[in-house]
Order: sequence, then C-alpha cells, then structure tokens
Amino acid sequence: MKILHTSDWHLGRTLYGRRRYPEFSAMLDWLAEVIEQQGVETVLVAGDIFDTTAPGNRAQELYYRFLCRVAASSCRHVVVIAGNHDSPTFLNAPRELLRALDVHVVGAATDPANEVLLLHDRQGQPELLVAAVPYLRDRDVRLAEAGESLADKERKLLAGVRQHYAQVAAAAEQKLQELVRPIPAVAMGHLFTAGGQTVEGDGVRELYVGSLAHLPAGDLPGNFDYLALGHLHVPQRVDGADNRRYSGSPLPMGFGEAGREKSVCLVELQAGQAAAVTTLPVPVFQPLERVQGNWESIAAKLGELAAADQDCWLEIVYQGEEVIPELRKRLEEKIAGSRLEILRITNQRLSRHILEQTNPSETLDDLDIYQVFQRCLETHKVPPEQQATLLQAYRETVTALQEEDRRAE
Repeated sequence: MKILHTSDWHLGRTLYGRRRYPEFSAMLDWLAEVIEQQGVETVLVAGDIFDTTAPGNRAQELYYRFLCRVAASSCRHVVVIAGNHDSPTFLNAPRELLRALDVHVVGAATDPANEVLLLHDRQGQPELLVAAVPYLRDRDVRLAEAGESLADKERKLLAGVRQHYAQVAAAAEQKLQELVRPIPAVAMGHLFTAGGQTVEGDGVRELYVGSLAHLPAGDLPGNFDYLALGHLHVPQRVDGADNRRYSGSPLPMGFGEAGREKSVCLVELQAGQAAAVTTLPVPVFQPLERVQGNWESIAAKLGELAAADQDCWLEIVYQGEEVIPELRKRLEEKIAGSRLEILRITNQRLSRHILEQTNPSETLDDLDIYQVFQRCLETHKVPPEQQATLLQAYRETVTALQEEDRRAE
C-alpha cells in the first residue's frame, strides 16, 4: 500500500493582502501529478484544508477540482479530516456525495468507532484501516464546570484528548482482530504535540484559548503502522519516530519560512513490516525573501535580487539606527524595473522608539495590531477621550478590510 500524507493547505490564505490562488493551484496540480507518477493508492489529508471556516468560492473550487482529479486517477481512496481552521459542518456537508468518489471525510468528532474507516480494494477486500481523528475542540472532550481553575481546565482537556485517541485506537484494534487476514493500519490526527517545532511567522495557532495544552507524544496510540499528523507547518518526526510524522504545510505560510524546504510524505506499508517513509520536496511556486539589516546591507541585497531577475515577494526589516526619511519610497526606487515586490516593511527603529516612550520592557512581538495602534496614540499624546473613539474606528476599519477580502474571494 502506497500512501501520501499531506496537511495544512490553508486554501484561501493571503499574505499581507496578496491572494495566493496561483500558488495553491500549482501546488495541487503538482500534488495530483505526484500521486499519479508514484502510483499512490491512498491520500491522507490531515486537516486545515481551508484557512477559514467560511472559505471563498475559489478556494472551494480548488479543493473539489483536486478531489475529482484524484478520484479519476489510480488512487483508490482519499481520507480528509478537519483541522482547527476548518468548519466541521462545512467539510461534512458533502461527505455522502464524496463517498461515491471514495473520498472519506471526518469533519467533527463523533463516536470513536465511527472514526475508524475500513477501506477496500477493487475486489471488495479490506486493504487498509484508517483511524481518522479530526481536530478535537474543547467541547468535544471536556465538560465545563463552574469555578474550575485554568489548571483544572487544561488537565481535563488533555485527559479528554488522550481518552478520545485511546478509545479510537481500541476500536481500531477490535476491527483488526475481526479480519480474516492482517492489513496495514494508520492513524490521523490534528493536534499540537509537546516538543513540536514551529518557526516565527509560520501561522501556527495555539489550539485552545487560554491554554498551552500540548499532548505528550507518548500519549498518542502506538499500535499503528503509521501516524499522520497535521497542524504544525514544519515537516518533522514525532518524538524521533520515523513512522510518526507531521507532513508540514506544502507552502510557506509567512516570511519566517522563507527558504525552508517544504515536503509531503510518501509512505509504503505492508502488514507486519516497518513503514518505509520518503519525504518528497515541494517545488517553490512563489519565492519569498526576508531582507533585513541597516540601509547599506538592505540596498546591497535588493541589488543582488534585482540583478537575478527573480519574481520574488519581499519583507523588509529595517534594523539600522539611522533615521531613513521616506523609507518605503527609497525601497521602491531601489527595485524599480525589477520583478521584485515588497509586501511588508518593518521599521524596527521606529517601533523601538514608540515602545520606549510607553513601556521599555515591551517588544513588538508582545503586542497585537490593536495594541500597537494604542501605543502610537499614546506616543503622539492623543487625548484619552479621543483614544477610545479612534481605536474603535481602527477596529472597524480592520474588520471591514478583512470582510472585503473574504467577499472578493
């Protein structure tokens, strides 16, 4: 059995206002070609198919077009679970129709036995068991009680997640015992394991509000030939095990991942034998580059990139002490006539100046966009009675821009 493990597509995600549909389309076309070329028989998509719970039409079109293309290939099965960015009801809505294409969707937590899928070959014989656990929301695994502390909530949350995975594993084991002959078994999940690697700007969210609940890797069921996880965007083994993996996101989610290799996992399974796992690198469909330093180093790097005639999106991080008047204008002049495009400029000197005027112990990473705006108001000595009105207007503007982006999709 050849399996392809992927996750965290985040279809519909933007990068500082730029829509990325050409990238998503190219990535899914490449993925479909790999499935055909490698003779993949089962595709596992471990959550976060979409970036929002209400994906736009173009994001949906890419998803369903990919599923139809794979269904028409030599691939026999696709298993999709929901991630924390996905809407369980949205993913589940067409699942009966998709089942006719041998696409199996588990959008919401249900009875553990119902999350165990027995997949059959073209002769109708069982060939693969998949324990498909979607992202477990707080309400799926924990009963809230009045007066409980944050520590109590986290303890009960971890206990609930652990118990749910254990129940699914037990149901899978029972189904395997009922079979006439042994078949490979894999598990899927979307969660944050303790010790999992992330990088700045990769877009990975904490899964539970007010909690850093990361499940220890040892608490995950071990009686499967392969464990396919989603949520963390950096490709990695879980607790060093070759057959327990995060495939990572196939596209970089932010400039913090610029230059990092992305991949999917090709897994070969045979009952009773260790899984053979190969990582297949994903091509770079849209180069990203973070350029940082003082003016001289930034200008030199921009000159190199422009001379290379590369179509590249840039983040500029100015770290110099010198005050640069009209920084954006000077940067745009530097790349004029090239195929470079600046998506974001961070002036750390200006940020440091603003924060030093309010709270010297703060850094920009400590603040969200509304807190940064609040600090700007304070630095410019805007009267307190006006600050609340301006902050509310800023919130409404940000919300309106986000809604406009969603409608434009």
